[in-house]
Amino acid sequence: MSATTTAASGTWPHGPRQLVSTLAWLRLCAVAGQALTVTFVAVWLDLPIPVIPLAIGIAVLAAFALFAFWRLAQPRPIGSAEAVVHIAIDTIVLGYLLYLTGGATNPFVSLLVMPITLTAAALPRLYVAAVATLAATTYLVLLRWYLPLPYVHGDRSYNVFNLHVAGMAISFVITAGLLGFFIAGLAGALRARQAASEHERERALRDEGILAIATQAAGTAHELNTPLSTMRTLLTELRREHGDQPQLAEDLALLAGQADRCRDILRELVAVGRNQLAGKPERTTIGAYVDAARRSFALLRPEIELDYTPDEIVAERAVYIVPALRHALINLLNNAGDASSSAGQLRVALQAAIVGGWLELRVRDYGPGLDAPAPGGASIGFFTTKRDGLGLGLALTKATAERLGGELIAQRPDGGGTLQRLRLPVSVLENAGHDV
Repeated sequence: MSATTTAASGTWPHGPRQLVSTLAWLRLCAVAGQALTVTFVAVWLDLPIPVIPLAIGIAVLAAFALFAFWRLAQPRPIGSAEAVVHIAIDTIVLGYLLYLTGGATNPFVSLLVMPITLTAAALPRLYVAAVATLAATTYLVLLRWYLPLPYVHGDRSYNVFNLHVAGMAISFVITAGLLGFFIAGLAGALRARQAASEHERERALRDEGILAIATQAAGTAHELNTPLSTMRTLLTELRREHGDQPQLAEDLALLAGQADRCRDILRELVAVGRNQLAGKPERTTIGAYVDAARRSFALLRPEIELDYTPDEIVAERAVYIVPALRHALINLLNNAGDASSSAGQLRVALQAAIVGGWLELRVRDYGPGLDAPAPGGASIGFFTTKRDGLGLGLALTKATAERLGGELIAQRPDGGGTLQRLRLPVSVLENAGHDV
């Protein structure tokens, strides 16, 4: 009997629950196709088929389809054994309908292959073997026991040739369509999984490199602390001994200030590492977070003009900010300042906005722009176009964004330059105090 089936759910059956969901939609399509076929054969072709028993079988299948949708709405997980039970019921009902309509001589008997295909795509081999055994047993039973199809208006030759060939054609179209759909879906799932695996491998390699650099930086900070302390002590002595020489005293004061700045940077580096290991982000607002980054950038690059117009609604949003995220924004601003300076432009633009549940921090420079920007902002690794750059800033920023479920996108805006969009999910930032 006909089973007009199409994949009404767009979910590829790669697990028991997905398989049961796909079967539920296919079952509804089968019920509709079987009902139309019975009506066509009984009314249009006027064949004396057992309409009532066939209607009972279709009704049972329809009731089970409703049960399957109810089961999918329950939170209890669906196992492989339960999915096989669903397939077994479909196979038994299909066998019952075929028994009433010619058994193995019915051209739609080839539909018994479809449960095996679906199971092979979603379940382990043991369950595939069980379903294949059930389908083969059903076919063998239908070879021996069935109710023959009556002839069309008593014309034997018309029935044997035309009706059977027409049924075979419809069965072929259904089988070919389903097989093509599921094989294409399987190939797509494999490609997506391979792409995800490659992405995770690249991410792991990058994070491993970042971890090695962070470890080296921590060791370097510890080693630099001793000579820096010695330098500060000597500068204090020199300032006391040569305080009567204004020019030298001014230079020594400048050196002392720079040494103090180095000491503060080392302390901040140690504090960042300690906070990262402790996993304790700070609760603040988006406005306060951006203002802190702006002040740090102004100290680092006082010659660069920062264009920033705060959005009061966005600025008042409360979030949790991890230390690495503070440095991520400063890195973007500093890189933008370098890019603008290389083109003779001493300005950088900053904008903070919330778009569709995402916090977007947009940093634009007015430099030469990207040579070959990838669509949508490609993967950013240890790469730099600056003569003295190490290529770490963007890599660290991207790693921080991805750890929080976000992304870093590089674009070429109208008017030249480069636009870096640091996108972070607001929901993660609001709950980072509990999750990070």
